Amino acid sequence: MGELDIGKKVEKYRKAKGFSSRELAKIAEITPSMLSQIERGLANPSIQTLKVLAKALDVPTFSFLLEETNTEDLVVRSNERKKMVVENLSYELLSPDFTGTLAAAIMNVPPHTSSSEKLLEHKGEEVAFLLEGKVKVFLDDEEYILETGDSVKIPAYMKHKWENNFHETAVILFSVTPPVF
Repeated sequence: MGELDIGKKVEKYRKAKGFSSRELAKIAEITPSMLSQIERGLANPSIQTLKVLAKALDVPTFSFLLEETNTEDLVVRSNERKKMVVENLSYELLSPDFTGTLAAAIMNVPPHTSSSEKLLEHKGEEVAFLLEGKVKVFLDDEEYILETGDSVKIPAYMKHKWENNFHETAVILFSVTPPVF
């Protein structure tokens, strides 16, 4: 975690709105020297000052308190994916991690195997897309054969499982929100 620089954020939002320092100080009813000190990190604004600045800049007050996202951490190189094997299934995480509200992965289901003995449910809503092969998906009391290019949405708490009774590995791309595996 990096250090929070509220002043830089105030300056960024001010410039994005096209305000000069004097204009923003006047709108926010603070002195130009106070605004300058805040932007340069020489003064810490009170919560009240942050609220006034947020209103003047038309941004939520909490936006000054959010840490910057390092965009480099958002990229996942194909040779650096996190991989896990659960019994005979393998997963490759396409998302950088399990933080946030969405995760995506590739699941490989080898021939003549299934994702579980019985139908399972979880709080995550899923959308799955069959990249390669064929697979049977069980949704509550129904069964469907999916072929390459087919997709399925699995609502939260719907009992389901994957079964590959075929001769080639089924490769399934899926996203789940919230990220639960």
